[in-house]
Amino acid sequence: MAYPTVSGAYGYKPINLIGGQVFSGSTRNYPVAYNNSAAIFYGDPVTLSGGYIVLPTLPVNSSNTIVGVFLGCYYTNPSTKQRLYSQYLPASTLAGDITAIVADDPDIVLRCAVTALAGSTVISSANSLLVGSNMVGNSSVVGSAVTGNSTNGVIAATAAGASTAGFRVLQLATDTQYSYGGTYSSGTGTTTLTATGVSPGVILPVGTEVFNVIGNGLQYTGSFVTTAYTVPASGTAAMTVTASTTAVAGTVAIVVTPEVIVKVNFAVHRYNIAAGT
Repeated sequence: MAYPTVSGAYGYKPINLIGGQVFSGSTRNYPVAYNNSAAIFYGDPVTLSGGYIVLPTLPVNSSNTIVGVFLGCYYTNPSTKQRLYSQYLPASTLAGDITAIVADDPDIVLRCAVTALAGSTVISSANSLLVGSNMVGNSSVVGSAVTGNSTNGVIAATAAGASTAGFRVLQLATDTQYSYGGTYSSGTGTTTLTATGVSPGVILPVGTEVFNVIGNGLQYTGSFVTTAYTVPASGTAAMTVTASTTAVAGTVAIVVTPEVIVKVNFAVHRYNIAAGT
């Protein structure tokens, strides 16, 4: 099992910039209106309305544009009258100096979790075919008041998102991938591929990939799970998969990729759009 385990969506986490540039932590401060209508959590995408930071309509796309990712805030606590720095901004904060800290570089590269459905925080899987393509952002808007973190991510897909989708997949996050071993039994194509010797009770989410194990390496087959499946007590996984581009045979590795590395698409970030807000 990979470490650390990705147990839920956590928003969009800046890690660097495209072209190998280092993300130095540079941010821009924006105002938030007094008595803000909605809570904003660390890792939430944000946009501007009337010159103030607000949550965008989700999912993020070329119609629902953003200026960056929220990375905390500070304001004068209305109770103590002291400056308060916070991981998230509670709704209806009665302060007139709320300042949002936003990672607003349009070249920023983000790490995020893959969730099963829109509005869900249940972790799913990406697959190799999505690299270089688009993925749709989640529509969850309520983060965790306990951690202060967002619960947004991207949605698991069996096909690339439309050209208007919010995020371009740069690569799979390999350090949190995990896998199960098995032996090919039967099937191919778009119906059922069966592998035996898979641990009972294992959940294979949408996007889980099936590779052939060749020597010490993995051979790409083009097969990935299109319907979530729980392995029964028999240890025989009857997976509904995409058509294989390479025949599945012998020993297989069943690989789950719970995170991806993405960039905000060109027509989605406000700095890359000629029209103003």
